[in-house]
Amino acid sequence: MMTSLLVPPRAAERSGWPTAAATLTVDHTAFAHNLGVMRRVSGVDVLAVVKANGFGLGAVPLARTAAASGATALGVATIDEAIALRTAGLTLPILAWLPHPGADLATALRLQIDIACGTEEMLTAVAATATVVGVKARVHLEADTGMHRGGASPLEWPELCRAAARLERAGTVRVVGVWSHLANPGHPHWSAVANQVDAFTLALGSAYASGLQPEHHHIASSGAALAHPRTRFTLVRAGAGLYGIEPVEGHEFGLRPVVRVAARIVQVKRVRAGSAVGYGAGHVTQDATTLAVVPIGYADGVPRSLANTGEVSVGGIRCRIVGAVSMDQIVVDLGTGPAAAAVAGDEIVLIGDPQAGEPSLAEVAQWAGTIPQEILTGLGDRFARVHEGAQNVA
Repeated sequence: MMTSLLVPPRAAERSGWPTAAATLTVDHTAFAHNLGVMRRVSGVDVLAVVKANGFGLGAVPLARTAAASGATALGVATIDEAIALRTAGLTLPILAWLPHPGADLATALRLQIDIACGTEEMLTAVAATATVVGVKARVHLEADTGMHRGGASPLEWPELCRAAARLERAGTVRVVGVWSHLANPGHPHWSAVANQVDAFTLALGSAYASGLQPEHHHIASSGAALAHPRTRFTLVRAGAGLYGIEPVEGHEFGLRPVVRVAARIVQVKRVRAGSAVGYGAGHVTQDATTLAVVPIGYADGVPRSLANTGEVSVGGIRCRIVGAVSMDQIVVDLGTGPAAAAVAGDEIVLIGDPQAGEPSLAEVAQWAGTIPQEILTGLGDRFARVHEGAQNVA
């Protein structure tokens, strides 16, 4: 039987030869499971964080799964991200917590998007836009409780609350939330978060003293929500935990991997001992071995720091990435054992299920000297996104 010269004979026998060189699979069943863990452990409402295009995986489909799985709100960083969710048909409350000067506040307010205000200037801008648009703005006031990033400092906070109360009386603003962010949310010891929680409690008291009655109080992200009951208040913001990242140092809560990153080998070759591999001869083989060329590189979000350090799975067998990580490709040492029988078209797994012998997201981040969130958000557009078990709901 004649086979295509473009398809290796063994691969031609398979059905569904891939049209993409590499695939990023998002497991919505695992995402929903992780949301269930956050809801069960925290015992309060959960805001599902889908900022940065759902940590690079697809904000809209993940937001729909969050809505179908019990999330009570969605959270993003920018106004544009919030508008994209609302125009895609998501009906849950959406909080945008990093509005910038010049952001399209008018459209956001028309679409009933909640806006975080950590300064009196932003609060004034939101209120003025609400007057023009003819709606009452829903805002969450942000207090800086010690992270010294966003939010009003303890000196600025009382006046921000008083200004918000005046705008509520004028009918242009409704303060629906008061919030802050922890500097060490994944630290297992209470002492790492206690001072900020105390400061947040004082900020809440000041808000009520000024006449505000916010229904939502939130300071906990995934780690604190799982580890520290006193951080949960009325709402927790679940981000990393939903994506299968265990957020508390030294503890596991049964979160499931959400992402699998795989690619197809494009070439296999035998080389002699002493063969230099990749740019700059970054690796020299000690023995005769088999190498595989895989069409993913740093342009796809494979960190260059994985060179000679990171591993992939080939048929459940761990194999080392050798030589420099190029823009579009990596080289994998298949050795001389069973993995050396691989041919073009066979799959390698960069990120997958450690139960199946595949590298976990946490392992890849450790090899790269970074955090799992950076690995996820760096995965490029050339990966074909496959959403398994996605929910088609608003």
